[in-house]
Amino acid sequence: MHEAFVRLWKNCEKVILEKVTGFLFTTANRLFLNEVEHEKVKLRFEKEATDTHNKVDPHYELEEAEFKKILEEAISALPETQREVFLLNKIDKLSFQEIADLQGVSLSAVHKKMYKAMDKLKDTVKILQHKKI
Repeated sequence: MHEAFVRLWKNCEKVILEKVTGFLFTTANRLFLNEVEHEKVKLRFEKEATDTHNKVDPHYELEEAEFKKILEEAISALPETQREVFLLNKIDKLSFQEIADLQGVSLSAVHKKMYKAMDKLKDTVKILQHKKI
């Protein structure tokens, strides 16, 4: 309603005094219908975006699930110290300095453990992927 009165104020020179009520009613009705149509467009767009997002290739989902299993298996095969550094950095998002402080070791020791962990993971994942094929 506020917008209808604003429009009346802007057009007060053009609107005949006897037709003010009709002008307000018509303006408010059109504004309401425009808003309803706008909401319909927004809902349609959101639905299309959701539908597109939910349509994932089943083959891709299967490959992703298989790779996740392989990666979990490879992580569990890491030596304890390497696994701990890897998980603290990649999962808990701790910096190398925070890990070094937490474990009471030097920063270079953490770098070395992470390098070895990544190298071993890469090799283990390759081996496990070839076994699955």
